[in-house]
Amino acid sequence: MTTDSSGKSSEATDSGERLPLAAVPWVTRAMACVLLKLRDKACRRNGTINRRLINIIDFKSPPTRKPDVKGISSSDVTIDPSRKLWFRLFTPTASTTASSSSLPLIVYFHGGGFATMSAASRPYDAFCRRLASELSAIVASVEYRLSPEHRFPSQYEDGFDALRFVAENSATLLPENADLSRCFLAGDSAGGNLAHHVVVRVAQSKLEGVKIRGLIAFQPFFGGTEQTESEIRNKKAPLLNVALADWFWRAFLPEGADRDHGAANVSGPNAVDISVLAEFPATMVIAGGMDPLHDWQVKYYEWLKRSGKEAELVYYPNMVHGFYGFPELLDATQLLSKVKDFVTRRSLNQMSE
Repeated sequence: MTTDSSGKSSEATDSGERLPLAAVPWVTRAMACVLLKLRDKACRRNGTINRRLINIIDFKSPPTRKPDVKGISSSDVTIDPSRKLWFRLFTPTASTTASSSSLPLIVYFHGGGFATMSAASRPYDAFCRRLASELSAIVASVEYRLSPEHRFPSQYEDGFDALRFVAENSATLLPENADLSRCFLAGDSAGGNLAHHVVVRVAQSKLEGVKIRGLIAFQPFFGGTEQTESEIRNKKAPLLNVALADWFWRAFLPEGADRDHGAANVSGPNAVDISVLAEFPATMVIAGGMDPLHDWQVKYYEWLKRSGKEAELVYYPNMVHGFYGFPELLDATQLLSKVKDFVTRRSLNQMSE
């Protein structure tokens, strides 16, 4: 179901899929199952993480200066070596885009509960390549510090600093056809949470050199002290279950904080009042019915609307958390088409201003 600011809604998928990930090859599903079990084991009960095990199972992809079969090249750009802050830049080659066309910039934040994964992780390298190709966009995928070694607000500081670095150094860092007046922040799961908080800070600080035209939140990682119906219904869901989500929050939030902290419950009692932020952009929220976080994502969308912000909800009733990372799924392909439409519409709005 897609719901926009007009209040209209319709089914987002007509694929007929009823079993999440059923279209994914069994070898891929089996490998994912093994890796996820090892990931769960690495997240220790005492709140620490077995980083060595995490690094072993987190397969990395190197940057590729030579364009791939879809015409996307990539390179890594260092921002601050002292905190290992960098980003991977994905660039469509001239042969894949109109020579006179400027391209939007998408600043992307990976998921992983703030504690796992990387911009170099194989799934994120592949997904960002796909974004760059399908959307004809330049993508900067940010590598930020992880918890529990680095708790809140380290990730938010890294995200904002990365965006500011790109804005201040775009002339030397980005291709000539990069259009910073058409910048979009995007992220999935914890990265969607991070993208929201970076957008808030940008709107508060009036960052110069870049214009945020939209926020794309792929199944963002939000929560609160209330236990929602979707958390009960999907308690043992694949890819992300409630127990692991609980561990991620304990590892990320400040010591002694509960999940009504403003970092987690962005629409709750400690939320920033975005109604007064004129620069907060239009937002696309993607939710899946078989995701424990579903209800928090819908609450977020409804809060955006109540705050007077342009927002649309793209809802896939039969999809689990992270389904967009499996290109074999028809819904994952359809979703990228909807994201492309969102970017195009927001870009056209920019040109008419």
